[in-house]
Amino acid sequence: MKLLAFSDVHTDLMACHRLVEMATKNSVQVAVGAGDFATMRRNLQPVIDVLSGFSCPLVLVPGNGESIEELQEACQRYPHMHVLHGTGAMIEGQSFFGLGYAVPETPFGAWSCDLAEDSATAMLRSCPTNSVLVTHSPPFGHVDQNSRGQHVGSQAILQTIQRTNPKLVLCGHVHDCWQTSSQVGSTPIHNLGPAGWLLDVPKAS
Repeated sequence: MKLLAFSDVHTDLMACHRLVEMATKNSVQVAVGAGDFATMRRNLQPVIDVLSGFSCPLVLVPGNGESIEELQEACQRYPHMHVLHGTGAMIEGQSFFGLGYAVPETPFGAWSCDLAEDSATAMLRSCPTNSVLVTHSPPFGHVDQNSRGQHVGSQAILQTIQRTNPKLVLCGHVHDCWQTSSQVGSTPIHNLGPAGWLLDVPKAS
């Protein structure tokens, strides 16, 4: 299965148009957006309207820049969009599971949609094995270093990867690690960014 995965477009409509064109040019089967389509909870709908141009199914999780309710409402008239947050979907025979928001909580203020680690652990409990796991935040210790070199990822996401052995983990959130990769066991982890990343879903190990 060929994927086009991205994150953190932050209301950049030109970037969104480029992603749609990239998917068409490369015959992508599923597109994945790992959160932060809006900026500080603003201007979400125009982004989703451009992303509706994907002709393939599109898996989305909310970032900390938009709430799950805001994302669901923005996507409600587009049946090929699958909004996941502690939930999963089966697409073209492949299981996808998603968890949005920033994990753990950020210092960004009241606008930021955040989850504590224990809440994230509970929401990830039903993640199946061999899924494509889409999270806004990266797992702790992997593609999660900020500009000060601090690891700011999620222990709950890391433990879920260790427990369920996903085929692939796709995330964003930490801008300093865009377009970088890591690995936990046999699971590749990619912090995406807005440029888009063409990927093949690996076979189950």
